[in-house]
Amino acid sequence: MPYLILGLFIFLGVHSVRIFADDWRSMARVRIGENAFKGVYSLLSLLGLSLIVWGFGLARETPVELWLPPAGMRHAAALFNTLAFVLLVAAYVPGNAIRARVHHPMVLGVKSWAFAHLLANGNLAHVVLFGAFLLWAVVDFISARRRDRAQGIQYAPGTLSATLLTVVLGVVMAAVFALWLHGLLIGVKPF
Repeated sequence: MPYLILGLFIFLGVHSVRIFADDWRSMARVRIGENAFKGVYSLLSLLGLSLIVWGFGLARETPVELWLPPAGMRHAAALFNTLAFVLLVAAYVPGNAIRARVHHPMVLGVKSWAFAHLLANGNLAHVVLFGAFLLWAVVDFISARRRDRAQGIQYAPGTLSATLLTVVLGVVMAAVFALWLHGLLIGVKPF
């Protein structure tokens, strides 16, 4: 568990700089240069992610069960994960109405993904991992929306075709991940 916690601290810490120290972030980008800043950011993120993966794997070897989720939670988790994939795609498909409406679909996707996994898993490692991501996503979303309002950022309305493409791609990606990739990459088959 210590490696998981250290990885979360590094990964989410790096991803929280804009939330808690946006002025420092801006000055650091100017002082060391955009590419150097992105390089350090990427290396720290990779280090944190590696520690999360390793630490989570170690924690899963000796699970500490906190509760046993009802079987129906697996289906609820599938719905929330499908929503997470649609939101993930919405962050990248230009001109979709989902992004126009929620403004920060990637962060909402993280919230949905973390919440889904908390519904379907009741051991300590899962609660630490997904609880940390859920808490971070809630704080980040609030911060990003405040920043948008302060800067007067307006999002253009989306088109029907881009929105339909977003939803179809998100649902297909969710199905592929749930039916094949989750078992291959994570070692757990949701269905």
